[in-house]
Amino acid sequence: MKALYFLLFSIFSFSQQTKYVDFLTCTASLYTNFEEKSISGSVTYEFKVKQIVDTIKIDAKNIVFSDVMINGKMVKYKNSGKTLDLFDGYSKGKNKLTFQYTAIPKQTLYFIGQDENRQIWTQGQGKYSSHWLPSFDDVNEKVIFGITINYFVDMDKFEFNPIALSNGKLNFEKKTISWSRGVNDITRNYQMQKPMSSYLVMLAFGKFGMQEVKSKSGTPLEFYIDKNDYSKFEPTYRYSKQIFDYLEQEIGMKYPWKIYRQVPVRDFLYAGMENTTSTIFSQDFVVDSIGFNDKNYINVNAHELAHQWFGDLITAQSGKHHWLQEGFATYYALLAEKEIFGDDYFYNELYDYALQLKNAAKTDTIPVMNENASSLSFYKKGAWALHTLREDIGAKNFQKAVKKYLKKYQYKNVNTDEFLAEIKKVAKDFDIKKFKSKWLETAGFDMVLAESYLFNNKSVAAYIQLTKEKKDLENYKAILESETYFPVKQYIFYKLGNTPFEDKKELIEIGMKQNVYVRQAIAETVSEIPVEFKSQYETFLDDDSYKTKEIALINLCNSFPNQANEYLEKLKNLQGNNDKSLRITWLKIALNLDVILEYKNLYFNELLNYTSSNNESSVRQNALEVLLELYPENEQVIRALFQATNHHKWQFTKFAREKIRTLLKQPDFRNQVENLVKTADEKTAALYMKFLKE
Repeated sequence: MKALYFLLFSIFSFSQQTKYVDFLTCTASLYTNFEEKSISGSVTYEFKVKQIVDTIKIDAKNIVFSDVMINGKMVKYKNSGKTLDLFDGYSKGKNKLTFQYTAIPKQTLYFIGQDENRQIWTQGQGKYSSHWLPSFDDVNEKVIFGITINYFVDMDKFEFNPIALSNGKLNFEKKTISWSRGVNDITRNYQMQKPMSSYLVMLAFGKFGMQEVKSKSGTPLEFYIDKNDYSKFEPTYRYSKQIFDYLEQEIGMKYPWKIYRQVPVRDFLYAGMENTTSTIFSQDFVVDSIGFNDKNYINVNAHELAHQWFGDLITAQSGKHHWLQEGFATYYALLAEKEIFGDDYFYNELYDYALQLKNAAKTDTIPVMNENASSLSFYKKGAWALHTLREDIGAKNFQKAVKKYLKKYQYKNVNTDEFLAEIKKVAKDFDIKKFKSKWLETAGFDMVLAESYLFNNKSVAAYIQLTKEKKDLENYKAILESETYFPVKQYIFYKLGNTPFEDKKELIEIGMKQNVYVRQAIAETVSEIPVEFKSQYETFLDDDSYKTKEIALINLCNSFPNQANEYLEKLKNLQGNNDKSLRITWLKIALNLDVILEYKNLYFNELLNYTSSNNESSVRQNALEVLLELYPENEQVIRALFQATNHHKWQFTKFAREKIRTLLKQPDFRNQVENLVKTADEKTAALYMKFLKE
């Protein structure tokens, strides 16, 4: 209890600093070193002391400082390893702090790839920007940031100059070619005009191409993409301008910053991150026109853009009010998708959220207004709360309240009561207390209440009824032949998954003429393909979905192994989506066939190459799963599996650790690893021993 008390006391004490000291601006000139995975630079903070305090702290995790000066004079300081503590040299009123620093961040700043494929990017939320930039973990301290990025490009390694990005407008770019050193020195300066929390500061570096358009209101929209993916530009950023224009209109307040840019990076930790003016998102959402039907960027795109208002412009005071960011961004993203895809899509997504929340409520006992609430609660229950609120008080009243709320608290921090007070002003008869208790302060999820809102949409109402009532095949036929929204039709085939083919043959004939998603449900649920359905099933290989193609390839090769080579030949030039799942499945099937040794070695080496650090974790994991199934005791495969435990992405390392621990329970695998220790280099041997000793 003593340790917990000390932790809580420290957090509380530090959060009080904003009452006495206000940091106004941060000007930083930064240098990154890819080989050392380090960052260094000079920083100037302007701050105002409102009331004299004993110590002023700046968060700084494992950072080395030098030349610390306040108002032009060297000062004594303490570096705790977690904070830079300042004791003297400042006075009441405005002050200027300058210092030099160097850091090798363990998190938050990531160095990815090699040579031409190098990328550097940051992730501040939940990780703390203070690992790479001395700043403030307290979200209530908002600062105007100006970031200058200095870097050089080895002209022997890069065909063209990579681009460095940060928050705000690009003030200037300076390039100086040094022929004697064979490098191009580049300086890029970015400047914010308004304050923001430190977790929203970002850097991104890579070989990006860019296209710019202007929103209806005149805001420059910069869309970046890796130069290797330029052919995927349109499907990746499809509807982006429409989303921006819609959210400005729906929210009722013009986009609050001077520019908006988006950039995808490899092995990003999450789907996306709403850094002020500059969203970073996962490479998984970079798709071609076929991949767009499997996984697209639209929802994440709208979600991160909505955060520019809800999270960046106004920021929740603490974790207790986190739903004011995530619930709003989730709900406005759905509203944007409604604008693009229509009411049926919107209500179907709300229904899906409701099912998730209903299921989670069996074990989730923490309400939305609690800093320990689940992400599902913050995001999707928060969105549901806003939907019921908007429906109950009317869209116009809701818009009016939100606009006033944003205007009143712009560039500040907010809590739930402040938002609800604005609702009360426009809807005086609405029972705010009951709403807060029902949706925000009580755990669980009222599915009956949710369904009363969902019944506003005929297609989803029909879907709900379908899941509750026993229907006969004639009723299913009528639904499939109607204009009912496609998820209802998908559900029919999933529900009939175990029904004999002959009994649902007529329904399948109708479903085969439907859209790609209904066809995909058929492909999934007819795994044993009757000969009479073979030619029709083969058409799935031509569908505009890599997921459908993969399902069809597996099932066709299993059902008709004598024609496996024919099916493989048809798809031999396709990679699939970003995780290369289709190609890796192709290689697995090919390796299981009786092929000549030359091809078998070729396929094995391709799979093994996908496990290397040159590939994203999703590709590496897919390849490892296949290789461990086919060659579990291969030395190269085992080495690749153990090396995966050193990755920065926790989902991938969790997979690798769990797989290793499971396999080590098998005597043959353990013996092989013990033998490999004897011949491995020192670093790899130590990694093997770490798990053998567990």
